[in-house]
Amino acid sequence: MTFMMQMYRFLASRRKLWMLPIIFMTVAIGGVLILAHGSVIAPFIYTLF
Repeated sequence: MTFMMQMYRFLASRRKLWMLPIIFMTVAIGGVLILAHGSVIAPFIYTLF
């Protein structure tokens, strides 16, 4: 949790808050790809990317 707070403070102090949605979506898509790696729906997800 401290990493998240440090990242937020860094982005806020550098006026880079517009990067938060980009970081969030990158982490979310990465999480979906990791979770779907061994599942039945993996071929369908990989065709999207």
